[in-house]
Amino acid sequence: MTSDLQFALELAEQAGRLTLEYFSSKSLQVFTKKDASPVTVADRRAEELIRSAIAAAYPGDGVLGEEFEERLSSNGRRWIIDPIDGTKAFIHGVPLYGVMIALEVEGTQQIGVVNFPALRELYYAEQGCGAFFNGSLITVSSVANIPEATVLFTEKEYLLDPPSSHPIDRLRHEAGLVRGWGDCYGHTLVASGRAEVSVDKIMSPWDCAAIIPIVTEAGGCCFDYTGVTTIAGQGLVSANKEIGTALLASMSR
Repeated sequence: MTSDLQFALELAEQAGRLTLEYFSSKSLQVFTKKDASPVTVADRRAEELIRSAIAAAYPGDGVLGEEFEERLSSNGRRWIIDPIDGTKAFIHGVPLYGVMIALEVEGTQQIGVVNFPALRELYYAEQGCGAFFNGSLITVSSVANIPEATVLFTEKEYLLDPPSSHPIDRLRHEAGLVRGWGDCYGHTLVASGRAEVSVDKIMSPWDCAAIIPIVTEAGGCCFDYTGVTTIAGQGLVSANKEIGTALLASMSR
């Protein structure tokens, strides 16, 4: 384990403990951002904690986070953070929220860490070193048939949007089980072999950066609605190798 990964793991644990101080609190302060999405004092304090630690340990590294302005990198390294992915779940006392920390080096996601403090579940990966859940190596499932697959989604629009011929949208009708276990939790279920596909139609870079190395190091694949692996695309799809390959082939026709 590299010092970068150890740092990210310890920082995700620290930020996770901070969020638990506010989790399920009846007096939790909730604000509305310009894009009409909610943010809490816990989001902001957790991101401040993470940013402060990175600035002290890696003063030349950039930082991109959800709640504050980007700090530019002077060395090709950038930390990408989401202090609470699943803020709506957090507000409602649902434990499926995650603290996400990723390290990008020269445009490539090298490290991904997702901590679920309320569940005591920790996922992490480093490029070329495999993916892990609470210290144990994980792999995606081997399910190859969509009628046998479990497909997860975050927003209700995935089910309610008008009929579509897009291969990803067809999954909502063709899959054996479709469930709304969303946000980063759904993607980690794919990485650990407990689901086959997780779909988010709208994503920001901080929503994707930690997920991609975890899923890919577990043997799966991540891509957007155009079939490109990117943190700045049209949504994000995580899938096991068999179904992901079939989806990408369908999208290229």
